[in-house]
Amino acid sequence: MQMYQVNFNTGKIFLILFFGVFGISTAAIFVKLATETTGLDGIGFSLFLAASRLIISSLLMFPFWKQLKHAKIQPNAIRYSILAGICLAIHYATWFLSLSYTSVTASTAIVTTCPIWVALISRFFFGEKLSKETIIGITIATFRGIIIANDGMKGGTPAQNPILGNLLSLVSAWVYSIYFLFGKEAQRKGLVTSLYAVIAYSASAITLFPLPYFFQTNYIGHPIIVYLYIFLMAIFAQIIGQNCLNLSLRWTSPIIVTLAVMFEPIFAGILAYIVFDEAPSYILLIGVTILLIGVGVTAVNLKT
Repeated sequence: MQMYQVNFNTGKIFLILFFGVFGISTAAIFVKLATETTGLDGIGFSLFLAASRLIISSLLMFPFWKQLKHAKIQPNAIRYSILAGICLAIHYATWFLSLSYTSVTASTAIVTTCPIWVALISRFFFGEKLSKETIIGITIATFRGIIIANDGMKGGTPAQNPILGNLLSLVSAWVYSIYFLFGKEAQRKGLVTSLYAVIAYSASAITLFPLPYFFQTNYIGHPIIVYLYIFLMAIFAQIIGQNCLNLSLRWTSPIIVTLAVMFEPIFAGILAYIVFDEAPSYILLIGVTILLIGVGVTAVNLKT
């Protein structure tokens, strides 16, 4: 069964993906602003930021719940949405936790293998046919992740338990891949993007909510400006960014979406240069070139 069909202007799809990736890229800026304000950068505070962003997003999108009574959906659409939200929560939790055991280099390189897992799952579970050119494009784009990850590891600390950390990173990549595939299925079964998103984000927020407490981090007592950063992160990174990525799933393959997400550190680097005056390195520019080639090869040869 062919899973994806083209019923939408390609230029509009890539425009939606652009806003989606740009939106999620702002998260790194707001996280850094929050950590610099508080001086906290451990896993507990990171989980607090992730959970708070999802809680606020769910509350802001709460009015969309009323669409459920009028929605004409196929069985399992809501189940797919809930499972997608749980996968998103596990992605955040395992990724942040992995950074306590392995290097940023290893963690980032492994997490950026998402397009590979999406391609494999699509092939074996949904019957998606992949051309040799598409496989080559995915491989080229994924190789870029290793280059940029190594560029960001200068001065890093030694890994405490690399086997455990790398395994957690791999789980993070798996569940993030499944998150997009479940999102595709939920919308294919009749849920509009806004309704799918509010269900998924609510499930994710509920899953993440208790985790900061396990790392001695509370939701209250932080500077007011930190909550402003979280609110802005919820608006730009979650409601605009993630929603645009979810919307693009209605017309294109999750493989293309996960490849597009690989531009996140590049956009974040540009924003960091503007906000923090952090100039991008030549290695990052090489990674951009490789990524563009990989995405281009994949997009041309993949039926979206």
